[in-house]
Amino acid sequence: MSDGDEIIEWRQLREFAAVDLTRSFVLSWHVEAGALIIDIDLCLAPEHPFYEKPRPAEKVCIRPACIEFPCCESLRSDGGPDGELADIASNCGHGALTDLRRLSDAHYEISGEFGTVFIDAERPLLRLK
Repeated sequence: MSDGDEIIEWRQLREFAAVDLTRSFVLSWHVEAGALIIDIDLCLAPEHPFYEKPRPAEKVCIRPACIEFPCCESLRSDGGPDGELADIASNCGHGALTDLRRLSDAHYEISGEFGTVFIDAERPLLRLK
């Protein structure tokens, strides 16, 4: 990281406005056309445009979504194997998310029950399914 780079938490990234990643769950990781795709069950906050009142058995509004990191150059998982992007992605685990941070321009860190994954890619996109 250079001196001018500042770590930015996910709450400060406009793509993640009105969602709660800490109440979301990673389902799978894969690579499509050079982009890293993370499938998640996403927790929406009441101010999100697609928020719906939770059903009686639910405590929060959860919707299927994906986080896409376009032009993914590299992917590293703590304790995971080195190799091709698709192989590394398929070995990343699933579980509750705890954090996503921009470490510097095009460098991201995502962590949760699956460990910590470092991603070198363009700015992430959040897409509801």
